[in-house]
Amino acid sequence: MVATSPDRRGYSGKTDLLGPVLFIGAICAAVPVFWFGLVSLGDAWSTPEYSHGPLIPIVSAYLFLRDMRSHPYASVETRNRWLGVWIITFAMLLATIGNLSRIPDIVTYALIVWIWGMILVSFGADRGRHLWPGVVHLVFMLPLPNFIYWKLSIFLQGVSSEIGVMIVRLMDIPVFLDGNIIDLGIYKLQVAEACSGLRYLFPIMSFSYIFSLLYQGPKWHKAILLLSAAPITVLMNSFRIGAIGVLVDGYGIEQAEGFLHAFEGWVIFGACVAILFMMSIALQKISKDKRSISEALDLDFSGIPEQVSRIKSLVFNRASVACLIIIAIFAGATLAIPLLSQQHSVERTSFALFPRSVGDWWGDRRYLEPNIEAVLAADDYLNMGFRHDGTSLPVDFFAAYYNKLTEGGGIHSPEVCLPSGGWEMSEIQKRQIVLTSDSGETQFGVNRAIIQKGLYRQLVYYWFDTRGRRLTGDYESKAYTIFDSIVRGRADGALVRVVTPIGPKEPEKQADARLIGFLQDLVPFLPEYIPN
Repeated sequence: MVATSPDRRGYSGKTDLLGPVLFIGAICAAVPVFWFGLVSLGDAWSTPEYSHGPLIPIVSAYLFLRDMRSHPYASVETRNRWLGVWIITFAMLLATIGNLSRIPDIVTYALIVWIWGMILVSFGADRGRHLWPGVVHLVFMLPLPNFIYWKLSIFLQGVSSEIGVMIVRLMDIPVFLDGNIIDLGIYKLQVAEACSGLRYLFPIMSFSYIFSLLYQGPKWHKAILLLSAAPITVLMNSFRIGAIGVLVDGYGIEQAEGFLHAFEGWVIFGACVAILFMMSIALQKISKDKRSISEALDLDFSGIPEQVSRIKSLVFNRASVACLIIIAIFAGATLAIPLLSQQHSVERTSFALFPRSVGDWWGDRRYLEPNIEAVLAADDYLNMGFRHDGTSLPVDFFAAYYNKLTEGGGIHSPEVCLPSGGWEMSEIQKRQIVLTSDSGETQFGVNRAIIQKGLYRQLVYYWFDTRGRRLTGDYESKAYTIFDSIVRGRADGALVRVVTPIGPKEPEKQADARLIGFLQDLVPFLPEYIPN
């Protein structure tokens, strides 16, 4: 849409009102398409992990205007606009899928694709391809999908805990690590999700990306600055955990609470940024073309206001008209989506009414701790321990049900959660089990895992029970959730897990037989509580 010289179709670059009107009209028409994602983005930005989000579009705008200044209109002919139209069409389709399935992450990803398409329509592919850095930077404002977030969080908790405990031991303080629990004897510290380092990782990665773009030096220097964000964040967060452990051991548990705890986080964040600056200086010291830090980091703001004022030079062209028409069509469809994709509520029996006896098995209900319930975020859950008789080894049955697995909801796979409790998955595989009943055989797949803590071993079966399907894969479950949300208007689902100890001299086959025997009696009960 933007040009100051004639494009290849012969349109005049003369300033008129029609160009800006088309551009603003396209933006206004796109608002209903992306509104669901924008609201979700605002909610994510209100959380500590993504509180840096509002700054990202501002920095991206600076990077964009800076690149506009570096590639003036006269240097590249404005052409190949229609590639942008195709990209905008794809973005509209992607956003519509997100709106239909009620998954806001898809809508926000589509928003970035749409922005890229708008740039290509405005400047043409030949010039627009130089303006990608600011668009890519927008990725740092997006929340991670829930299932990726939890996997990454648990992984970082484990790494930070291990390194933090090493730091405590270097101070000759006796300490024991059990999962993500740091045991100092008198005090026990839990390396919670908030201490995983994700609160620093996302903004520091954004900083390192900006550093790599603004840094004036060889490409391998830029690569080092870009890739250093993750290790710097993990090491500094581990240092923070270790320092808290030392302070708690010497001065009490208050050192891990309140203002001091939050202040330590800000210190670590500032230290990470300072390390990036020092790395820039160090790289310049070993460079043949040595520069001062002010010269090495190109922070020139001159000419930026002039680039903003060039909205006046937006001109009429056929691609921009096509763009507006396509966006308007999808906007109209989006306004009709609430009528087409209403989520159906499903009748089910609450787990509170689940019987204490299942076949010949008798059980007692157990409740999770409030902080674990909050992380689980299930709409309903059941946690029971069953025994077949007074002498048999027990079977623990756990199920978590979610009314919506979209709009931020998500199942936490045992593969992610169990290691945080100190359990090591020594073996995991997919297995088909066969259950027999009067009505015939039932066959489905489960994830079979052996978990171990010291010498104590347990056998685990689990699967994702989603609207009549029993699935073993995270990604498979997510794909069916999107499909069923659009086609069936349902996005509910559950995780089902059964666990039994493996006796010291017990063959694994015997533990398998115990779980299959329990499932033989349990599975016929499930549809009442987890609807097909």
